[in-house]
Formats: sequence, structure tokens, C-alpha cells
Amino acid sequence: MFSEPGIDLKIEYGIITNIVAEGAETLGIDLPPGACALFESYYDLLGQRGGNVNLTAITDAADVARLHFLDSIALVKALDFRNARVLDVGSGAGFPGVAVKITEPSIDLTLLDATGKRIAFLSELCTVLGIEASYVHARAEDAARRADMRGQFDITVSRAVARLDVLCELCLPFLRIGGSFIAMKGPDSQDELSDALYAIETLGASQRECFDYMIPGTEITHKAVIIGKVSETPEQYPRRFARIQKKPLRPE
Repeated sequence: MFSEPGIDLKIEYGIITNIVAEGAETLGIDLPPGACALFESYYDLLGQRGGNVNLTAITDAADVARLHFLDSIALVKALDFRNARVLDVGSGAGFPGVAVKITEPSIDLTLLDATGKRIAFLSELCTVLGIEASYVHARAEDAARRADMRGQFDITVSRAVARLDVLCELCLPFLRIGGSFIAMKGPDSQDELSDALYAIETLGASQRECFDYMIPGTEITHKAVIIGKVSETPEQYPRRFARIQKKPLRPE
């Protein structure tokens, strides 16, 4: 558990450092100097604030290191993030956006979430970690209508649990033409991807590839679905969220 009485935080931090360092090496990722110390501080703040903000149900140090930190940073092997303008849609506790920023500091990161308490946590987190980011407290379908947000990003990422056709309508409008949306999914998401192909095309995009990876230290395989923006998203999208949920973009 996070910071339980009687638990030596140095031991907890040692767990985070060892797992993240070894896992990154397994993934073929070169962490920048000081990255493990930042992940240690990240874990500590999650523990301090998680009970009040409902950030994550995962609290064990080893599980946080693997299922949050390593799962997130694996994305840097799926796509070139260097110097990219990145939007994390529905960022929550900062996964994957903040973890990717720690791993690839050159990105220009924006964190979007509809919950004010989570945005407050993300702002505090980045201040504690000494990293720069922008914060948007809004629903994705509203933010996508803003001139300073729509069509402005090189990469959008989302770890949300919504189906891919729903995520595409929420995330693709933010991309510039030539940009990429990465949706983090489980291994058995091929049917979900097939169901989303009409939405992908309708929204001005095309599927590029899927990057499958195993989280080091586990037998868990995840899939990063990469979707490329090839033309402007029609002005009528995204619709209101209730409408998107009720009637996802599918062939008539």
C-alpha cells in the first residue's frame, strides 16, 4: 500500500527504481538522467493524494511501477515522440502523458481532464517533478471545438476505457494532418478495431499499425493502436458525448 505506517519509503523507492530501470532496459528504452528519482516522487505523491482524488486503485509499489509507469513509457517505442506536441486525453493520474514526459523530456505536453481535482493533482505533480506541462479542465468534446486545441497536436494519446470508435471521435479532432492518435488497448481488441474502421475513415484518419508489447515483469500484453490523421475532421465532430455513446459512428 502507499506509505503505510511502518513501511520504509526507501525500500518502496528502491522497488520503483529497480523495476522501472530494469523494465526500461527490457523495452529498449534509454531513460534520461534522474528519471527513476522522478518516478519515485510520482509514486509518493500518488500515495499522498490518491485517497482524496480517486486516482488509481493500484497502490502496491511494484504494481504501480509495472502496470502504470512501464505500461505508459512503452509508448515511446511505438512512435517517435521527440519534440512532439502531445495531448493526453482523459489524463486522470497522468498516465500515460506525464510518464512519457519523464521518459522523453523534449515533448510539449498538454494534459486534458474533465475533473477539476485531477487537474489540480496534475498541476501539483508536474510542479513537484519540475516538469513543464499545460492543463485543460474541460470535456474532450468541448475542448476539441477550441481554436487553440483543434488540429494543433502532433500526437494524441488516451488510456481511457471507452471503446475505440468513441475514443476516435473524441481524440482525432485535436490532431494536425499527419499527426497520430495512440489508443492503449488490451490484446483482444481486434473486433473493437474492426468496429472503429468506419469512424476512423469518417473522422479523416486511417489505421497505421498496432504495436504489441509485454509489460516487463508480467505476462500482460497490451496493444497500442496507432491511427494517422490524413485529412481535416468534418466540422460536425465531435458530437455531444451522450450522442457519441448512444450512437457511435457505424455504417448505416
